[in-house]
Amino acid sequence: MSTPTVNPPQQNKAKPPRVVAELGRPETPEETAARKAENSRKHRAKQTINNLVLSLAATLGLVIVIVLIVPRSDKPIERAVDWSSVAAELQPTVDVTLMDPALPAGWTANSTELSTDKAGITSWYIALISPEKQYLGIHQGIDTDASWLAAKLDGNSPVSTAVIDGVSWDVYSNPKPADERGLFHYALVTEAGPSTIVLLGEAGPEVFDSVATELAPDVRAAQEDAR
Repeated sequence: MSTPTVNPPQQNKAKPPRVVAELGRPETPEETAARKAENSRKHRAKQTINNLVLSLAATLGLVIVIVLIVPRSDKPIERAVDWSSVAAELQPTVDVTLMDPALPAGWTANSTELSTDKAGITSWYIALISPEKQYLGIHQGIDTDASWLAAKLDGNSPVSTAVIDGVSWDVYSNPKPADERGLFHYALVTEAGPSTIVLLGEAGPEVFDSVATELAPDVRAAQEDAR
């Protein structure tokens, strides 16, 4: 009997190290580790940038949604302001009596301002909100000119006059279509010594009459002082 031939086990040949083109030779272990670390850093940086872009896009989308769903209006923002306290605080800074109507409960103000424009005209302003949530502004200009009044009334002329509690007022009505009038629907104007008093807003004539009635004592006193 013949003895079977046993082939010796074949040994796997180790692959030669890969030659890096940029180096012209195989990488050292240190270079391999450094390359992998740099690739990992670049990957993390790319992921961070992608996440940042996605986060900014989501935030921008949320802002757009909020802007679209929040109702907007050209009416003054409703916030309570104690106009009498502000008038008392500012009174020492001017030589005329600042208008300060004592209105019944339900009336509020959301803004007051004493300012001087580029022409040097000082104005006292109260943004009143009626119990029916309609805007009525009191503008008191000191030593005004025709351009100041024209700017307030869009250049319109009075349509009539009215005497309210002994004070004569010029009556103005905005002739534009209702949807183009803004906050100027109706106005009353009178002179009180060196002051020009303008009541302007979107309320009805009866509401204007009630405010004019409350202002009448101060207006008459200023008219008397000017005589």
